[in-house]
Amino acid sequence: MRISSIGYTFRQGIKNIRRNLLFSLASIGTIIACLFLFGIFYAVLMNFQTAIKKIEGNISISVFFDVGITQDQIDLISEQIRTRDEVATLDFISADQAWEQFVKDNYDDPDAAMETFGEDNPLKNSASFTITMKDVSNQSEFVQFLEGIKGVRKVKSSEYTANNVAAINTFVGYASGAIILILFLVSIFLISNTITIGITVRKEEIKIMKLIGATNAFVRTPFIVEGVLIGLIGSVIPVVLLWYVYDGVLNYVVGRFAVLRTVFDFIPAKDLFVVLAPVSLALGIGIGFIGSFLTTRKHLKV
Repeated sequence: MRISSIGYTFRQGIKNIRRNLLFSLASIGTIIACLFLFGIFYAVLMNFQTAIKKIEGNISISVFFDVGITQDQIDLISEQIRTRDEVATLDFISADQAWEQFVKDNYDDPDAAMETFGEDNPLKNSASFTITMKDVSNQSEFVQFLEGIKGVRKVKSSEYTANNVAAINTFVGYASGAIILILFLVSIFLISNTITIGITVRKEEIKIMKLIGATNAFVRTPFIVEGVLIGLIGSVIPVVLLWYVYDGVLNYVVGRFAVLRTVFDFIPAKDLFVVLAPVSLALGIGIGFIGSFLTTRKHLKV
């Protein structure tokens, strides 16, 4: 396509927006609303998943060994467990460490308790592995694997907690996906209506262009440019708004409710928008392109 043709295409795309200004503004407004809501859902979802990961990191599995097991056998069990992809961390807790922790948690005067028992460790058979997983939804299968290892006496896990965390995570993911899909379909529908009106207004002009030899691409491209411009404008505005809203809300919440920082690891705005900004722009342009492309294909018959 020649430079003059490219210039003509962009000018016509802008003219189309001006001719159908009301519907163009409606489409832009819808995309702004949809992407703004998408940004909110994305921010909430990412922070929620960060919180879930923190909870998952606190859900551990304890593996206890057979009485009389040697250190070489424990090392062999450790090697078998470390080969599994599900494992996030694996820590060995000796019998002495288990006893010291028990005393600290259950006695007002740990030193006195240690002196009372002396070298007689009531938990001398309580050496164990403490394991955390990358994804607790796989805990049931992993526990079965641990129970089948030779030398393992007992496996303690929080199956109920793990299942609930996995179920909540899955539900939030599906619910957010469904809402976002509905918002995008609405945006595409409105852009399609805007392009259809533009085609109807220029119907006679398009016929004349075809009679004098205009190619299919030459006729179709201005409407696609129109859709892409609508999508671009509709995506830039919510990204800017979301940055100020998210950063402001985050600073307010962290400053006003400092205790929440011990529960949630909030994602900083700059880290969140490294992904959110380009994704939002790509989605806005993509919505505009898809809406205009499908509409021109259907109505222009070229």
